[in-house]
Amino acid sequence: MADPKKLLEVCIEKNASDIHLSGGKPASYRIHGSLIQPDATPLTEADIQACIQFLGGNKILHGYQEKRCSEFAYGFENGERFRVSLFKQKKSDALVLRRIPSKILSMEALGLPEIVKTLIHRNHGLILVTGPTGSGKSTSLASMIDDLNSRDDQHIITIEDPIEYVHTPKESIITQREIGEDTPAFSQALIEALRQDPDTILVGEMRDLATIETALLATETGHLVFSTLHTFGAARTIDRIVDVFPSHQQNQIRLQLSTNLIAVISQQLIPRIDKPGRIAIFELMVLTPAIQNLIRKGQTFHIANEIQTGAKHGMVSVQNQLLELVKKGVISKESASFYALDEEDMTRRLAGA
Repeated sequence: MADPKKLLEVCIEKNASDIHLSGGKPASYRIHGSLIQPDATPLTEADIQACIQFLGGNKILHGYQEKRCSEFAYGFENGERFRVSLFKQKKSDALVLRRIPSKILSMEALGLPEIVKTLIHRNHGLILVTGPTGSGKSTSLASMIDDLNSRDDQHIITIEDPIEYVHTPKESIITQREIGEDTPAFSQALIEALRQDPDTILVGEMRDLATIETALLATETGHLVFSTLHTFGAARTIDRIVDVFPSHQQNQIRLQLSTNLIAVISQQLIPRIDKPGRIAIFELMVLTPAIQNLIRKGQTFHIANEIQTGAKHGMVSVQNQLLELVKKGVISKESASFYALDEEDMTRRLAGA
C-alpha cells in the first residue's frame, strides 16, 4: 500500500507545486507546470482512503460525506503545509493537494512591481490580486501581508478557505479565520470583521455579490481590503465585479470602484526557455483620474491603453513585459502570444522585434 506521508515528501523533494491522487492512476506531480509521474504504480481505492484518513481524519470525513467535497489544510511539524481539495469523480474519491511554501518570500523575491510596496501602505481602499488558478495569487498576498506585519502596527484580519500561510505577529496583531472552522461564509466573516477593530482585511476570494458588496463597504468605512478574483487583466476584473450586480446597481458599483479601488495586480506563471522553471509576469493598474473616469463611464476597454502609457504612475503592461522577456531569451515567442492580453498586438510587436 502507498504511504501517504511518502507521497507528500516526494512533492517536497521534487519541489512540485501540486499532487493529483485518484484510484487506478499513478500519483501525478506538477513540476514547473508539467504533470510528472515518478512512480508508474497505480494507486488503489484503499490507497486513496488511507490518504484521506491520514490527511483529514474522521472530522473531515464527516462533513465530506454530506457535501461530497471538502477543502482543508494539512501541515507537517516542520512547517510544510498543503491545501487539500477532496472530491468525488466517477463515484470515487480523489484528491488534489497544493503545496504551500513554508517560507513567505519578499515582494522583491517574487518580482512584484516596486510601487506595490508603497500602495499596500495606504490607509483605506481595495487592492485586487487576480489571475488563473495556480498563478501565485495567495503567495503574493502573503508577501504583502507579511510586509505590513513587519512594518506597521495594525490589526490585520485574514478570512480564508482554508488558511494557507500562517502568519506570526510581528509589529501587527494578526487574526486568521477559516471558513467552515471559525465562520460559515466569507460575507458573514467580513461583516463580523468590521466589528473587530481591523485596519486591514484580507478576503481570500470575492466569490459572490454579498462578499463584494461588504468588501466595498469596508473600504468606504476606512479600511484597507485585499482580495482575489480568477480573472486576468484590470479591465476584465472590473467588468467581472460590475456584472455580478443587477443592472440597476451597476452604475453605483462603478462609482464605488472608481473611488475606492487602489490597484489591480494580475499575474501569470509562464514556462521559461533559458532554464527549468516558470517566471511570473504582471499587469499593474494603478487608479489615476483618467482610469477613474473610464470606470465611471463603463469604458473599461480603454484601460489597457492607459496602462500601456502609464509607466510614470508605476503601471506595468503585460504586452511590454512579454516582449522584453522574448528579447532577453527568457520565454518563447509562442508563449508571449499565448499569454498576451491582445494576441494580434503581440504578433505585430514580435514581427517588428
